Amino acid sequence: MDSILGDAMKRLGKVEREVIPDLFTALIHAIVGQQVSVKAAYTVWHRMQLHFEDMIPQQIAFATVEEIQQCGMSTRKAAYIKNVGEAVMFCSLNLMELYNLPDEEVIKRLSRVNGIGVWTAEMLLLNSMERPDIVSWGDIAIRRGMMNLYNLSDITKEQFEKYKKQYCPYGSVASIYLWKLSFES
Repeated sequence: MDSILGDAMKRLGKVEREVIPDLFTALIHAIVGQQVSVKAAYTVWHRMQLHFEDMIPQQIAFATVEEIQQCGMSTRKAAYIKNVGEAVMFCSLNLMELYNLPDEEVIKRLSRVNGIGVWTAEMLLLNSMERPDIVSWGDIAIRRGMMNLYNLSDITKEQFEKYKKQYCPYGSVASIYLWKLSFES
């Protein structure tokens, strides 16, 4: 592990995070969190949980886009969520088989579903499947955390990849601390 990150980890101590073990719920949570602030995602997620007490594929698949959208998201994002519910319900996406696949194959399979991109798939790998080596270029907080950690005003893809390699095979631990570091100024 990178010594600079190691020092920051000692300073920050143990960082708690939410793990959502149910893959379907975690996937919907990741879609809710796409391209919105942490606060907005929390609010929308809370509304989703209140409205859909049992976050199961059938309930989401049979809901209307408008019903999902009323939880506080765009119509497009609501359509993506409904699409995921239908994909799981009608077996075009088998979430259970993802456990037996390597990270890149999980990303590839999930990305076939409209509304799921690389970032969303990586968040599922990290926050639900608890894969050990996920560091997402698509996550602005992770990039900002790297910039704060190494005192950079910007970060290139090449710099990001260099640091990512230094974190291997514990990239997920690094990601958790980089998120925390992204809030430091």
